[in-house]
Order: sequence, then structure tokens, then C-alpha cells
Amino acid sequence: MLAIKNISMPRRFLGTGLLLLFAGILACSPDSADRSALEEIDVQVRVEDIQKAGKIRVLTRNAPTTYYQGAFGEKGFEYDLINDFAAYLGVEVDLIIKDSVGEILQALENGEADLAAAGLTITPQREKRFLFGPPYIHVEQQVVCHRDIARPKTAEDLVGKSLFVINASSYVERLQELRKEVPALVWKEETDVSTEELLHWVIKRHADCVVADSTIVRINQRYFPELRVAFSLSNPQPLGWVMTKDATGLKQVIADWLQQLRAFGKLEEYENHYFEYVPIFDFVDIRAFHRRIESRLPNYLPMFQTAAVTHELPWELLAAQAYQESHWDPKAKSPTGVRGIMMLTRRTAKSLGVTSRLDPQQSIDGGAKYLANLIERVPDTVEGEDRLFYGLAAYNVGMGHIWDARKLARQLGKDPNSWNDIRETLPLLAKKKYYKNLKYGYARGWEPVKYVSRIRNYLYILNNELAVAE
Repeated sequence: MLAIKNISMPRRFLGTGLLLLFAGILACSPDSADRSALEEIDVQVRVEDIQKAGKIRVLTRNAPTTYYQGAFGEKGFEYDLINDFAAYLGVEVDLIIKDSVGEILQALENGEADLAAAGLTITPQREKRFLFGPPYIHVEQQVVCHRDIARPKTAEDLVGKSLFVINASSYVERLQELRKEVPALVWKEETDVSTEELLHWVIKRHADCVVADSTIVRINQRYFPELRVAFSLSNPQPLGWVMTKDATGLKQVIADWLQQLRAFGKLEEYENHYFEYVPIFDFVDIRAFHRRIESRLPNYLPMFQTAAVTHELPWELLAAQAYQESHWDPKAKSPTGVRGIMMLTRRTAKSLGVTSRLDPQQSIDGGAKYLANLIERVPDTVEGEDRLFYGLAAYNVGMGHIWDARKLARQLGKDPNSWNDIRETLPLLAKKKYYKNLKYGYARGWEPVKYVSRIRNYLYILNNELAVAE
């Protein structure tokens, strides 16, 4: 029998002995029955082959809604789902990264993988070529524009505006449908950039509007409130994993796993982890910070000072970082699961000996220890306060991406030991033309730049407050 972990196998799967018996019976069966039974055998062999190999080959892409290297290791909605499914099967994941949807679908047709898990919309055109698993999430195609432009409300309002989408996407299919009703509707299709990068074009006013999945929009609105959803271009559309047409058995196993995932609330948990919208502190309320220096900081000042002495860091820096992380709230919690005044993950807290992330003293000491370790890993060629900025950036995005940014700086003729140069290179890690050739791949490179900038701003204000007090 198939050795899928922790579940009872459905009756449709036959053991090897039963297959041999069934094959013998086929000799006396009508042709149609022969074909049907042989198809069932092919289904069985297909799934068993995956288990015998001990791995499932999965195509995906390096993007924030699929797979990427986070500050604390590999992350992504699709990545978490596929690992859950692999555990269900009792196999490992062999992840195959491609640069575009077109490359993923072509590789699947070429037999390079068992399935594709890459945030792919189930569309009629794609269903002609492939078999889709059951939907696991629904998204809307949304027209996203800068808040400062007049808000378009219909497809007609997009006429005359610079509208961008990625090539070979479901967005193109939808726009082609709309052009039948609005012949003047035009758009530009981009091949070498991601949807997220197009959203950055909107932020920088290089484009009026783009079309993006609602999941991608929700992630980016956490960091860029300038983005505004103008209107939905489609009704909710299903996303599904993609297989070749003959993978009906694998499709059924996916359906069984997905049903169990929903029943136990795990699918909703994964969704909330990545897509729940919670605004972060993009616009600093300076007056609130001044008030909290008086009202909240005294409660934790001795803890910052003790941790600073222990780990040889300025206490003011730790306090500024903690304010950026949690606004000095020891019970703070983010949608991604980090908690406490220094916003530690469960895994990082455990590695630091922190038994309660909600204990402010443990959290502050743990965060200080983690930051000090990161700064220690910064090459000696980085000097002065730049070492602090490198360490803070690594706290936010992960040290691997700092190595990538340094490598990219060298390639671009910049100084890898200068924070001024690295803060220009880090945002390039979100651009496909750069990250596809780097070891750790995609990163939200602008985020650590903003992170360090905000901490420096808080530190400047805090030092001024202390100077005035003296």
C-alpha cells in the first residue's frame, strides 16, 4: 500500500499484489474495461514512483507569495504548502526554481517535475494544456494605482493611462477579454520583471497602474501605503497546483490532503501568516515617540542598559531598535508570528535560550545577543558604525542577503564595505535581473534599508531627548 503518513489510504489505491491480480483479470475483460483498469494502474504507479524516489519534484518561482529566503530561512506561502504536502506523502521536496510562469509551464510539459506550485490561476486556456488540483485559495485581479492620481473605477477609465502587467499571465487573458468591450484599452506586457517590481514602478510614479493578484497587493500594502486598489478586474479566481493531463491519481491525493488541511484549520493559518493585512509604521508619529520616551521607556531602560553592557552594544541603539520592532510593547505580535519587544521568532528565541518571548527582559537580552552575533559575522573590512547598520539589516532580512548585496555591489563597481553603497544595492535584490544570479535569491531589499533608516531616526531623536534632559 502507499505509505502516506498519518492517514488511512482511500480505497481507490491498490496494493502491488492486488494490481497483479487485477492485471490478470484484464485478460478476460472488454477493451473499455481494459483501458480503464490500465489507467488506474498508471495512476497508482505514478504516485508510488514519487514515494519510492523519496522526493516530489516541484516547480516554483522566487517571489514573495511563493518561495524566497527570509531573515530566518526559506519562506513563502507555496513553499509552506508544498512542504506540508510532502510530509503528508512522507517524502522530501526537490524544489526547481524557474524565472517565469511561461518557463514553469514549459518545464512541466517537458517532464522536469511532478507538479508546479507557483500561485497559478486556473484559467480555461491553461486547462486545455494541463490538469489542475483543487483550488486552495481565491484571488482577485486588482488594478493598483498611486494614491495621488485620480482613481479609475472602470476599464474605460484606464484608457490613456500607462498600464503594465507581466507577460504570459492570467492578467493578459483578462485584459484581452475586456478589450472586446473597450477597444481603446491598451497595456504594456513586461517579461523580465515581477508583478511586485511593477508595483514599485507605481510607487516611483514610473507607471500609473498595474494589475496584480490581491495576495500580492496585500503583502505590499503593509510596506507601501501609497498603493491603492482602484477596482477589481475580475471576480475571485481560483489558484491551483498544475500537473500534466495524466496525473489524475496525484490530483486526487492532493485533494485528500487539502481537505484535511482545511478541516484542521492549517490552510487558514498559512493564509493569515502571509496575507493578513496589518499596517506597519511607515509614517512615524514623532509626537507619540516623544510621549513614549517618557511613559514607556523608563519601564525597560534598566533592561536595555544591562543587555547593552552584556553584549557590548549602545543601549540607545537597542532601545531605538526595540521601538521600531514593537513600539516598546512587550506583548507585540506580527502576522508572521514574531513576538515580544524585540520581535523574535520562536526558533530564534529557542536558539538564544529565551523561554518566553513575552518576558521583556528575556526578549531584550535575546535580541541584543542576536544582534551582537550578527555584527560579529560582518567582515572586518566593514568599519565603524557601518558594522551596526549591516548587523541591523541582517536582523531584518537575514545575513545571506547581506552577502548577496555585497557581491552585487562588487559587480556594480560599488564599495561592499560602505553602508551608503549597500543601501543602494539591497533594493536590487527584489529585481529578477539581479536576484536570479545570486545565491540567496529574492529579497525585499528595500525593507532593511527602511528598517535601518527608521532606527537611525529614532536613535537621533532619543539622543537629542537625553541631551536636552541633561
